[in-house]
Amino acid sequence: MREKVTIDGGILVGHDGSKASSEAVAWASRHAARLGVHLHVLRAWSLTNAPRPASMKPGYVPPEKDFEEAVLAQLARDVEALHLPPDCTVDLHAAHGQSSAKLLEAAEGAEMLVVGRRGAGGFRGLLTGSTADQVVRHSPCPVVVVPVKNGD
Repeated sequence: MREKVTIDGGILVGHDGSKASSEAVAWASRHAARLGVHLHVLRAWSLTNAPRPASMKPGYVPPEKDFEEAVLAQLARDVEALHLPPDCTVDLHAAHGQSSAKLLEAAEGAEMLVVGRRGAGGFRGLLTGSTADQVVRHSPCPVVVVPVKNGD
């Protein structure tokens, strides 16, 4: 299981399954294609928000590797549904841990970090979510916060 995602260049974007994160991925994919760089889509996960792996049965909790594989499979389906530009090279990453910490860690090797204004958690009505706030404050590379079209 990967605790740390290491990338070397390109655009890193966080995706948590929310509408805002999907719009951030779409925005980042257009820029990655235009610049000719890789798009790295990262989903941070914990046991409480990961999809349940097929190996999960009553009385049996699968190893974390099974959860990570389920996270990557869901992320692949989510990204495929966005119909990104065909000339965009996409790498998918899953990291076990808190989203802002994992994005900041991976951003050490990125040229740009992209996040949605608000993700799946938090309180509706906030201008920005906690992850966007943390990456703007602490990112080692430039950050783009993509607004949500047509409201939250």
